[in-house]
Amino acid sequence: MKRLQILFLVALSSSLLLFGCGKDSKETLTPIVEPIIEAQPGTLDGNETTAAESEDAETPPAEGMVRSRLTNEWVDENIANTRPIAVMIPNSKTASQYGISNASILYECNVEGSMTRLMGVFEDWSNVEKLGNIRSCRDYYVYWAFEWDAIYIHYGGPFYINDLIGRSDTQNINCIEYGNATYRDTAKNSTDNAFTSTDRIKDAAAHYGYPLEYREGYADKQHYMYASDKSPNTLDQYSDAITASKVDMSPAYPVTNCYFEYNEATGLYDRYQHLSGDSDGPHIDLANNQQLSFKNLLIQNTYFEVRDEKGYLAFQCHDTTRDGWFFTNGKGIHVTWEKTSDYGATRYYDDDGNEIKLNTGKTMVCILEDGDTFTVDGKTIEAN
Repeated sequence: MKRLQILFLVALSSSLLLFGCGKDSKETLTPIVEPIIEAQPGTLDGNETTAAESEDAETPPAEGMVRSRLTNEWVDENIANTRPIAVMIPNSKTASQYGISNASILYECNVEGSMTRLMGVFEDWSNVEKLGNIRSCRDYYVYWAFEWDAIYIHYGGPFYINDLIGRSDTQNINCIEYGNATYRDTAKNSTDNAFTSTDRIKDAAAHYGYPLEYREGYADKQHYMYASDKSPNTLDQYSDAITASKVDMSPAYPVTNCYFEYNEATGLYDRYQHLSGDSDGPHIDLANNQQLSFKNLLIQNTYFEVRDEKGYLAFQCHDTTRDGWFFTNGKGIHVTWEKTSDYGATRYYDDDGNEIKLNTGKTMVCILEDGDTFTVDGKTIEAN
């Protein structure tokens, strides 16, 4: 009989600045942990499981390995029990992106000037020598980092982040405030050259007194739901699933113009981007010359506002239900998404109201402004 721990999070005075700015810095999150509940055999929170799923979950390839909460891949239990890090990475022509292909989950969203910025969530950061380059915070990314209970790493940021970063439950490493968290190294220019490493992250975490293990009650034990490796989610069960050989985000991201092409040989979506004035090309990690590729693509249409004349943006990260899309294995379906609290996981549901199952592997999350569009195999889809 499986034992499932049901975890509920209660935030005191959880409020957005409409869409992202958190509570007063003196208020703290008070997690409440429900008692352990016995689940009936063959069920998971009331949903039937298949024999293949049970076998996958219970038969690790080697002793001491468990399923990753971020990718569902088999990982060493020490890695699985260590908090991930969430690192702000620029996506401009001058960016020097090292180690980015190792992110388990990669978020992309517009910042000012229609430029996108990336946030990589890294589960295994146990042997990092050069990760970055690191850039400044935007407060909406912090809410996405919260749901993984990740240690958030950034290089300063505008004053809009102050209330959220100042909260006692926000565990961030500001590389401007604590200089030992980064070092300068070879890069495309003399400004985008701040990098970090395993030793420096551990040193900074010790400096701030942050635990490296997951904090009790600050993250849902079950985040994404995953299909069995033996019975992957092909989306064939959806009569309205569309073929998705090329997912082009360039209408929504007009500077980086990124797009994804489905690689039938690998079963992954390979990422490309052509910065303004450049020709198309694979999005490459400079540390290993590896192209960024993902098993799952999640698109979130999101309410936003422009904050000031400088173009700083605000996004409604939670307390909302909006629509989006899910792409995997060369197909796509319409979904709705919701995030109900600061630390709560973003959940995705099909049009019948069932929570979707991702496939084992890395996930790309693209945040779109309401009213923007993207194309799938040349067909325009609007963010509503």
